[in-house]
Amino acid sequence: MENLRTQVLVVGGGTGGTAAAIQCARQGIETILVSEFPWLGGMLTAAGVAAPDGNELKAWQTGLWGAFLRELQRRHQQAGLDHSWVSMFTFEPRVGAEIFADWVKAEQQLTWIAGQIPLEVKRQGDRLCAVRFPDYWIEADIIFDGTELGDLLALGDVPHRWGWDWSEKFKEPSAPTAPNEMTQIYPVQSPTWVFYLKEKGVQPPPSHGDFSAFQGAWEKYGLEHFLNYGGLPNGHYMMNWPLAGNDFGLGGDRLLDPQQRLNFYREAQAHSLAFADYIYQASGGKYGLATGVFPHDLYGGSFALMPYFRESRRLIGTETLTEQQILPQGTVAPLPLNSAGEVQAIAVGNYANDHHYPGFEFPLMPKSIPWGGRWTGTPFTIPYTALCSATVENLLACEKNIAVSHIANGATRLQPLVLNLGQAAGQAAALAIQNRCAPKEIDVRQLQEKLLTDNVAPAAVIPLYNLASDHPEWLKWQRFYLDHPEQYPQDGLCDRRPFVSAPTPQAKLYSGEIFPQGNCQYAIALPDQSKPIQVVTLDPQMHQWLGNLQTPQKIQAIGRINKAAPWFVLEDIA
Repeated sequence: MENLRTQVLVVGGGTGGTAAAIQCARQGIETILVSEFPWLGGMLTAAGVAAPDGNELKAWQTGLWGAFLRELQRRHQQAGLDHSWVSMFTFEPRVGAEIFADWVKAEQQLTWIAGQIPLEVKRQGDRLCAVRFPDYWIEADIIFDGTELGDLLALGDVPHRWGWDWSEKFKEPSAPTAPNEMTQIYPVQSPTWVFYLKEKGVQPPPSHGDFSAFQGAWEKYGLEHFLNYGGLPNGHYMMNWPLAGNDFGLGGDRLLDPQQRLNFYREAQAHSLAFADYIYQASGGKYGLATGVFPHDLYGGSFALMPYFRESRRLIGTETLTEQQILPQGTVAPLPLNSAGEVQAIAVGNYANDHHYPGFEFPLMPKSIPWGGRWTGTPFTIPYTALCSATVENLLACEKNIAVSHIANGATRLQPLVLNLGQAAGQAAALAIQNRCAPKEIDVRQLQEKLLTDNVAPAAVIPLYNLASDHPEWLKWQRFYLDHPEQYPQDGLCDRRPFVSAPTPQAKLYSGEIFPQGNCQYAIALPDQSKPIQVVTLDPQMHQWLGNLQTPQKIQAIGRINKAAPWFVLEDIA
């Protein structure tokens, strides 16, 4: 057993933990990052969800999420990221893992230890002092729980929640009033064991299972379009399908116990294997397992290293983020303010809110709008108070384990937001070390300023639809609404000068005719396409241009074609 000492210890190499460790080390703070798997990035890589949801608009592509996207576009320069209709960006998970590994290795103050899980926490009073792993005792001044299921909260006896909150708890409009059949079957949102397919792939081992759970999985889409849901470069298909697919959440409480968790894992794997077998049989053997995707031997490396967890133990923080705080007033959620009227926002998300309980419909309050020719979620922010424990002085949460209600977790759990949430948490820890104070005592305005002016990955804290991070007035308007939150507009639009972002490396020039189709939708006729295809945009200036389009117009369009959707991603007009 080796004993180590560091200023900051991050337990868990997932999306948030990796971001927290990188950001903290970039501030010159001695940091140790401990991961279970040889890949960093969690949901984005080891869990196989290389088709991220949320934060897709240009205005939300900031911080480490924006930097990650740009690096993906650079490394996938030939294939691009347009292969799916569930996500605007899909990539090979190996490439995502390589990006995170390269970022970590570039930091001299950051030590990464792989292949370790936390087993014990040493606690003295209101502080966590050290964490024991199979091969290490690591002592630290500040400790992060970046585990996928909030394991450090349990090991450190840190007050937390698990599962449903009834409506009387937080008065949330979508929360059930009492337990029912659905909540009893599914104590938390269903995880998914993601696997990858490809044309002429390997035949899955016969599952000998009952295929009835998968009947009708793609009847609304057809087999080919169903597969393109998670299309990736190199002809791979990510299988993370919620409709009669491979979501698996039966007996979810078993995830709380390390031994019972293994039984849950085996059942979730078997369920996904049966789904792979079903697709193979239904396609006449056309689509089989894509081997060699992940660095292990489970079914030839076609199965992810771990499940995609949608929910965790959740910290009891100084405040809890609830559904009311993510719902729009106008088209944006209200900014979180403290008792002095100061903005507490440290990360921006926009996902629509999405819960997974196979076999049940669970309606939630709507928080989506038509934008840029498609639907997108309305933005909200995470307050810093959701990262800080109410009782433990030196603990920060940086994953799905923040202080959030079960209902609001459906919007806060997504990969891009968690990446930037981790960045903010890492910056907060650095400030606490530098100022020799507890994390909850830092100046939040100083934290916000550090995020806004970061010299590698500046991150937005105020959601503004029409202000991308490369706009010359971006910092001015971010600071303005931090200083004047009473003037924050309910439509999320600021009075900036027109500006179009630089095109992506994959954008090309196309000649065609673009026309409105009604209901905030548009299409473009291109000479080499047999029929017009849908037009979408992520750029605020192009969104405004499309909104003013009333008659067909011949244009020179700069953009990309996504054949899987199919749609044309409009980036600029020549």
